[in-house]
Amino acid sequence: DHDRYVCTLYAPEDKRDALFSLYAFNAEISGIRDRIREALPGEVRLQWWRDVITAEDAGVGTGHPVADALKATISAHHLPKPAFENMLEARIFDLYDDPMPSRTDLEGYCGETAAALIQLAAMVLDPVEAPRFAELAGRAGCAQAMTGLLLLLPLHRKRGQCFVPADILAAAGSSSEEFVASDDGPGAQRAVAAMIALAQEHLAAFESGASSLPDSLRPAFL
Repeated sequence: DHDRYVCTLYAPEDKRDALFSLYAFNAEISGIRDRIREALPGEVRLQWWRDVITAEDAGVGTGHPVADALKATISAHHLPKPAFENMLEARIFDLYDDPMPSRTDLEGYCGETAAALIQLAAMVLDPVEAPRFAELAGRAGCAQAMTGLLLLLPLHRKRGQCFVPADILAAAGSSSEEFVASDDGPGAQRAVAAMIALAQEHLAAFESGASSLPDSLRPAFL
């Protein structure tokens, strides 16, 4: 994750290792689909991470460098374990080819993945200020995740995945089956335009409040 690596270099040096552990964890779980052929091994891997995070033996090593670093970060910075559990639960969707039901479901997925990661990073950087900017983290995460999903459209189509919500597709005169099969039809193009507009809506909401971000939190939002 080169982008987040570069962003971390703008954080205070004593916070970087903790941020690196969060971003390495995110890279691990977001890339599971790329390393499996069937969903079940992916679910097993997500459950392994869940067991590691929820275990009470914070000082006991797992032999996995990312997991051990993450456990140390959670303990040292008092990060909420339910946020990680929700992130892992959301990532189950990645393993299957089920359609995204609605805009609300998409925003929930983005909130529990990208937005949660931003908020956790903010809590590492400044635990006092971070809670005041949770809503802004939600907006930033939705804009970031939706943009990422748009960039990954060719890969998702190749896999047979569709992250464009069914209600947006229906309003555009398309369906998940049609959207995955081709990007040439007018319905698919309208659906992509609607996704871009939705990402821009969240970005605009973030930008309207970004000026209030304290310097201490800015590296989490880059």
